[in-house]
Amino acid sequence: MNRHLDGWHSPSLDRHMEIVTYGHYGFPLLLFPTAAADYLEYERFLVIDVLADAINGGKVKVFSINSINREAWLNPQVPARYMGIRQQQYNAYICHEVVPYIWHSCQGQIGIITSGASLGAFHAANQLFRRPDLFAGMIAMSGSYDIRGYYKQDYYDENVYFNNPVDYLPALNDDHYLPLLRQKQHIHIVTGQGSYENPDASQRLAGILAAKGIPHELDIWGYDMPHDWPTWRDMLKYYVEAKF
Repeated sequence: MNRHLDGWHSPSLDRHMEIVTYGHYGFPLLLFPTAAADYLEYERFLVIDVLADAINGGKVKVFSINSINREAWLNPQVPARYMGIRQQQYNAYICHEVVPYIWHSCQGQIGIITSGASLGAFHAANQLFRRPDLFAGMIAMSGSYDIRGYYKQDYYDENVYFNNPVDYLPALNDDHYLPLLRQKQHIHIVTGQGSYENPDASQRLAGILAAKGIPHELDIWGYDMPHDWPTWRDMLKYYVEAKF
């Protein structure tokens, strides 16, 4: 398998950010890590291994990046105001640095599918819903899409609102972005019902999308599927192989 480690000093975040690429061809899949993990998390937990046939066969080219969760939503030592600002800087990093990097790697401006598990699912969804002009769809696994459940501070401002899908999506009536979302064919919201899963969060997001006329798939797996890596390996393998 082709595996390429890279990175650069991000002007958006003012810090070094790493990225790893797996594969040589195929649709680009952008992975966001869970919680406070790093860009190699999906490799460590064998997700890349279960995707090996699709990667080596040229069906998918996988890109995995770092998050800023330790500096934002998962850092109780900083005020929520700063968390929202840091998230906006992360958005700029994704849109102005990571997306062009992927396009250059793929030799063309082709659609990028975002994906992640747990807090990574929030990021995958947030990037797609904020910028459907840049992203073609998502595979969001075991996510919660109300960011206020993470930072647990009594604070709310514009930066929080515009990074909280359950808030900004119901009010979305944009003549440009809403039609783009209604054209998407790959909005997959997947969750288990086992230990520590929260299917209500996925159902809530699906209900919002249905009310806005945005096509999507809500896929609720069984009670034998806990909030853990074996579940996410099975989910991502299934979606990459069966839906693309």
